[in-house]
Amino acid sequence: MTATALKKEAPSFKEPTITPQLAAEHGIKPDEYQHMLKILGRDPTFTELGIFSVMWSEHCSYKSSRLHLKKLPTSAPWVIQGPGENAGVIDIGDGQAAVFKMESHNHPSYIEPYQGAATGVGGIMRDVFTMGARPIANMNALRFGAPDHPKTRQLVNGVVAGIAGYGNCMGVPTVGGETNFHARYNGNILVNAMTVGVVEQDKIYYSRGAGIGQPIVYVGSKTGRDGIHGATMSSAEFDDESDAKRPTVQVGDPFVEKLLLEACLELMQSDAIICIQDMGAAGLTSSGVEIAAKGEIGVELDLDMVPQREPNMTPYEIMLSESQERMLMIVQPGKEDMARKIFEKWDLDFAVIGKTTADKRLRLNMYGKCWCDIPVPPLVDESPVYDRPQKARAKPAPLPALALDKDIIGSFKKLMACPDLSSKRWIWEQYDSLVRGDTISSPGIQQTQAHKPADAAVVRLSDKKALAMTCDVTPRYCYADPYEGGKQAVAETWRNLTATGALPLAITDNLNFGNPEKPEIMWEFVTCLQGMAEACVTLEYPIISGNVSLYNETNGQGILPTPAIGGVGLIDHGNVSAGFGFTQEGESIILIGATKGHLGQSLYLREIMGREDGPPPPVDLAAEKRHGDFVRSLIQGGYIKACHDVADGGLLVTVAEMAMAARIGAELNVSGDASFWFGEDQGRYVVTTTQPDKLLELAEKAGIPAQILGLTGGSALRIPENQGINVSEIIGIHEQWLPAFMEGRA
Repeated sequence: MTATALKKEAPSFKEPTITPQLAAEHGIKPDEYQHMLKILGRDPTFTELGIFSVMWSEHCSYKSSRLHLKKLPTSAPWVIQGPGENAGVIDIGDGQAAVFKMESHNHPSYIEPYQGAATGVGGIMRDVFTMGARPIANMNALRFGAPDHPKTRQLVNGVVAGIAGYGNCMGVPTVGGETNFHARYNGNILVNAMTVGVVEQDKIYYSRGAGIGQPIVYVGSKTGRDGIHGATMSSAEFDDESDAKRPTVQVGDPFVEKLLLEACLELMQSDAIICIQDMGAAGLTSSGVEIAAKGEIGVELDLDMVPQREPNMTPYEIMLSESQERMLMIVQPGKEDMARKIFEKWDLDFAVIGKTTADKRLRLNMYGKCWCDIPVPPLVDESPVYDRPQKARAKPAPLPALALDKDIIGSFKKLMACPDLSSKRWIWEQYDSLVRGDTISSPGIQQTQAHKPADAAVVRLSDKKALAMTCDVTPRYCYADPYEGGKQAVAETWRNLTATGALPLAITDNLNFGNPEKPEIMWEFVTCLQGMAEACVTLEYPIISGNVSLYNETNGQGILPTPAIGGVGLIDHGNVSAGFGFTQEGESIILIGATKGHLGQSLYLREIMGREDGPPPPVDLAAEKRHGDFVRSLIQGGYIKACHDVADGGLLVTVAEMAMAARIGAELNVSGDASFWFGEDQGRYVVTTTQPDKLLELAEKAGIPAQILGLTGGSALRIPENQGINVSEIIGIHEQWLPAFMEGRA
């Protein structure tokens, strides 16, 4: 049906009467509604009400977090683009830039696990290639409820299948991530997706830059009714009726997105595009308003021209639809036909749907009528900003004297089999981590001559250069002490990158919290940010992009505070990187960093002693920096054969993971109780070397704590007091839980 025919065959529909109650149903509070009336100088149309509702939603406006996000460090000499664009951009040398971001699809993934997770992956990839970058790797951070919760198994199955289905079809490797389980996520899982891309610095595209009198072009898939109110749904708590929100979840098609990726990158090789914006949350509304606001111009759209896959769509539905695989761009006048040919070649819709104007208004026409006429500056600049009340919790009391289990190997077995530490092979085997052929290191790859598991994924860019990437956070730390937990989340990613030999450059974040209208939750949020900011400054590790996901609550029960951190670092010394698997027998095993045996909030405390209390381990950021810089210099200097940071589960778990990767045992000759073997003190690394004397000499000169733990070799992992276990048995224990759980046997 042609656009002209659509205009002649306008459907008969009547917009509802606008009332404060209808506004409240759209998530607009009474004072916000009054301010909207003041901006318009009249009652809104139904379409205008919908536009205000999504643009002023928590998901789009960041009204509870904007005030505090401004305090985060976002700049460095190597930062090309910080927060405020589709993704952040850093200089990685040789005229190249890395483009990356992390975003959440939490609520949609709980309602419809497969499509929620799939479209989360699709959306974050669009954020990256909208900037002109080709995606080279995906990661994800997943949090599920307790294994015995009736929905957990179904949610794991659907989310993992959705991530695999979309990423694999796009031909972008999924190279790493994390998956944890806790009862606090029973009613609100977390699905955070991260994408890293690479672009030539002279081919970076932005959403800003539009001028007056330029054509507005819609490309990609047709618009349907899926995803309407997705942004407002993601800005509210869940309740027992959450499944009724299923229609607000978008439906994705990775094969179309692959075509869109290639078409956009092809057009970007010309000078036809002035600016470009992904149609993500709030769809055509947010993309149109974003372009207008950043260009300080107006936008006039003819909605009859929008490609539609369903009949009789209303302006309200078209503007609020979150149908996937769509872009909005401003092209050079006269370049429309050239651009059209490229998109038609890739079998994608291409339509000129409007023009930019000088009046700074969002004007929407359809069926011969104007449905919306909103001034853009106040829609954006006067969106609500809240400095919400905060109420601090008391710091956790120190742990009392504990009767620690003397059966170290018995405790170790239980830890290696627990849901958080057990192998996630069942998950990563569904992801294609090797497509494109440039994956050097990935946590889920068995150690071979070509690939080695490492603390961070490593993807080759050239014979001389690679990018390392990771994502991490320890929510139990953040709940016990948000300040220390915020510091630790940043420091953990910094350690993961450093352990590969990469120089950490910047982070993206995904700040997942409960209802910010509760003072205790707002305090968690602000205090976590304070810790994160301090870590970023000390470690010279700025935040260049991110996402805030609030209202992660169901029936008043919030999630654990989960500020997921995605870090990216550069290896530019001939791809000399370290994995964490032992490389041969007879290597000295050395611990870098001080061990005090901190058990507060540790997995040992939870899994072995059945308690979740005490303070989390403190993070000495100055020591983190010294230790990490020292370890990186050892890797680059060729002194280290393997390197693994000490994290969840403590020292013995770290050594065991190194042994399992290589199927080589170790003889440890230092004595200690459970706090020594399982304490989660920060700022530590386990390394192996064939030059122990030289390494210890360098450590002494640098003032870095270092001690020899033992030697690699044999088929068992042994500690003093005649306690030991074969590596093959550890692997069996480590691998068994998740498959058994997914088959209903655990």
